[in-house]
Amino acid sequence: MNNIINAFLLVYAALFPIVNPVGSAPLFLRMTRDRSDADRAVLASGVARYSFFLLLGSLFIGSHVLEFFGITLPVVRIAGGLVVAAFGWQLLHTPEDTAEEREKRNSQSSSQIDAFYPLTMPLTVGPGSISVAVTLGSQRPAGAAADLTQLAILGGAAVAGLAAIALTIFICYRFADRVVALLGTRGTDVVMRLSAFILFCIGIQIIWNGGSALLARPA
Repeated sequence: MNNIINAFLLVYAALFPIVNPVGSAPLFLRMTRDRSDADRAVLASGVARYSFFLLLGSLFIGSHVLEFFGITLPVVRIAGGLVVAAFGWQLLHTPEDTAEEREKRNSQSSSQIDAFYPLTMPLTVGPGSISVAVTLGSQRPAGAAADLTQLAILGGAAVAGLAAIALTIFICYRFADRVVALLGTRGTDVVMRLSAFILFCIGIQIIWNGGSALLARPA
């Protein structure tokens, strides 16, 4: 049971700061300001659905694609852990005007807004989120440790973590006006700074796991 909970929390905690649904809610609200409340609900549902499947594919297929090119899992874990830790460190020191910078990169007229582009990619799920999902996917045990029942249970817990991320995206986007009013600028920043520190710690742990696996391999 502890392993199931840990798998769920690991996926959710690692992806939440990068996906950043709370921080992206104000931008989503601004980009859909000319849409009706019903249209905004449809867009929020579409973004959550697309985000789930993008992250699901990255989680379960991404590491196998890397293996196809001859990259071993311990190396993937070290490299991915560095990416995760770097993202966490960057988020810890990100200035508060990040939303404005992202808006400039993704600005379009409201009539051109689509649930997949740019609301899902790159606003919600970008290269950072995909990199984190691939790295988490590489954490699955292999070889003698790969008990099929255990893998199925842990895989289900990971999928549940992705579903929780998708649900969080939907709630934050669907009720973006209320989220912004509830947290305010300072509250949103505090939540993201704490999440960024957790992400940095997760990255260091993944690096440690990859390094330990490399050192344990026979010469």
